[in-house]
Amino acid sequence: MLQRLIAKHCVGFFLLNSQVLMATQQITVATFNVSMEAENYLPRGERGSSQILIDILANGDHPQVKNIAAIIQRVRPDILLLNEFDYIADPKQGIEAFIKNYLNQPQAGSQPIDYPYYYYNTVNTGQPSPFDLDNDGAATGVGADAWGYGFYPGQYGMVLLSKYPIALDQVRTFQHFKWQDMPGHLVTTKADGSAWYSNDAWQQFPLSSKAHWDIPVQVDGITIHVLASHPTPPVFDGPENRNGKRNHDEIRFWADYLMSEQSGYIYDDQGSKGGLRGDARFVILGDLNAS
Repeated sequence: MLQRLIAKHCVGFFLLNSQVLMATQQITVATFNVSMEAENYLPRGERGSSQILIDILANGDHPQVKNIAAIIQRVRPDILLLNEFDYIADPKQGIEAFIKNYLNQPQAGSQPIDYPYYYYNTVNTGQPSPFDLDNDGAATGVGADAWGYGFYPGQYGMVLLSKYPIALDQVRTFQHFKWQDMPGHLVTTKADGSAWYSNDAWQQFPLSSKAHWDIPVQVDGITIHVLASHPTPPVFDGPENRNGKRNHDEIRFWADYLMSEQSGYIYDDQGSKGGLRGDARFVILGDLNAS
């Protein structure tokens, strides 16, 4: 019985087929960066908000979103992580509107698809910090001075869709885990060797640029842990390589989470400690910005 899932790349998805249930049954697990964040729909340089996506999802006729729905309908994954889907607190205006007005409608000759279960939560992108995190002389609270790069809270969020029940009471989130609490974390310094971040900023700095989620999905009595994240791109910085180092440690987090001898330092947003059990089934999903 397989406990590791094998990935292959296809039409913008990472598709993962697993025979974890029985020899004749397969499930398809996928991740898709849909770029459904407000600034994708605005002129370059114009700043948006989650209201932009709310309006697009309400009418069901946006051509780009219809094409996204058509791709999902053709591939028909059983479990699907959407990256860069803006956080919208009210599901009726957000993910439920996407399901009802786009996925439940036939697109480009494809059959409708439904996902009765979903999970989403807040992310660090666009969450303002009071610090000058990029050391450009101004603490703006947005862009590179937000806890995760973004210009409004929830930009570049994530949503998990599933045909199978999600154990919502068992979800673990690590949005607020502090980068400094990872043993052996990569250190970002200025050219003179001094710390890149002020001490006050570093004490509050989250590791996750969006969030790290452990989402248990119940597939015919078997639990599969979806480990979801979207690390920052390892570029758009300078010689200090602050984004590259954060990307590295965001990905390393999952490696440590899966190894009992290395996961003791980990704590979730609810205060529970440790990583995943050694016998647990899992799949890592997300736009990891790595090759």
